[in-house]
Amino acid sequence: MVTATIVAPQSSSLSSATTTPTNLSCAQAVVANWTLAQLANETIVVPANASTIGSMGPAARAGFGGLLLFGATAPASMTTVLAKLQSMTPQKYSMMVMTDEEGGGVERLTNVAGPFPWAQTMGKNLTPAEIGAIGVRIGRALSAAGVNVDLAPVLDVDGRPVMPGAGDPDGLRSFSGSPSIVANDGPAFMTGLSRGGVTSVVKHFPGLGGSTRNTDYGPARTLAWSVLQKTGLVPFVRAIASGATAVMLSNASVPGLTSLPASLSPVVVRELRQTLGFQGLIVTDSLSAGAIGALHLSVPMAAVEALQAGADQILFGSPTSSAASLALANQVSSAIVAAVTKGSLPRATLSGAAALVLATRNTVSCPSPPVA
Repeated sequence: MVTATIVAPQSSSLSSATTTPTNLSCAQAVVANWTLAQLANETIVVPANASTIGSMGPAARAGFGGLLLFGATAPASMTTVLAKLQSMTPQKYSMMVMTDEEGGGVERLTNVAGPFPWAQTMGKNLTPAEIGAIGVRIGRALSAAGVNVDLAPVLDVDGRPVMPGAGDPDGLRSFSGSPSIVANDGPAFMTGLSRGGVTSVVKHFPGLGGSTRNTDYGPARTLAWSVLQKTGLVPFVRAIASGATAVMLSNASVPGLTSLPASLSPVVVRELRQTLGFQGLIVTDSLSAGAIGALHLSVPMAAVEALQAGADQILFGSPTSSAASLALANQVSSAIVAAVTKGSLPRATLSGAAALVLATRNTVSCPSPPVA
């Protein structure tokens, strides 16, 4: 496969193109008059099992900003049920309906999207154009089923031919151990998903390749920041320059940059926003992860810290039941509202996050000025 030479990013001088939702200013005007609960709910994604998705009516009516679908198989009625749920949302704004379709062993709803290879297999055997075509196919299939966001592709640089697990979060999930290959193939898949009508969320910034552990199981460290700038960051630079809409932060700390999990680190967000110039949606990795729990933070506490750090959208958990998912989502919302009320989370920060979530998947009209 032919690969391009990429200049490594430098921490203090990089400037990249990025995608800002064109209707963001209107979304900001819309949410300006929302209650704190409405703003908080918009930033929260509720985990749900696809087989019981019909029980998520309360999430839709409450105005939660997203649903994260789990399960290997979609029920025959899922498309109809999702459309009904979308019709229940306040002001009929669309929720972000998400799943993980990375390929290989990380696939959901296989009867909807159909199987496709591990990223590493694609990286070894397919051209970026061929990978992009797979992205288009997956995007169209998900979109037709009512799923509008794919938490993919993985942009981590990891050439180890191993199954992802406790010791390595990536392995076969990565396109390659070569930064330039990942920087070609990952954005190709991202762009294909977009052409298929689905928002891609590239992950896990600033790069989990070579990390000490899988953060689902406990604390982990990435490679040193000085190393990541020449390796792991390269695919994210390319993705942002190619118009990335959303970026997921990792839950690993970054030696030389931050001792906090990236999802909770204002320093990491500053690098993404100011140094790389990314103006799109910033999504946390799951705040139910072992790396977060090891800090003795509950999911609601971690959600507040993530928003304080500059993240826009909160992910957590896998559904043990619909009732449990909704209960935790409500606890997260209450914690966010309490933080704003107490002054530890500025309302402007929460409002900005809610507006960015709203604008990412919705056409938002600017409110009409009051009649004099």
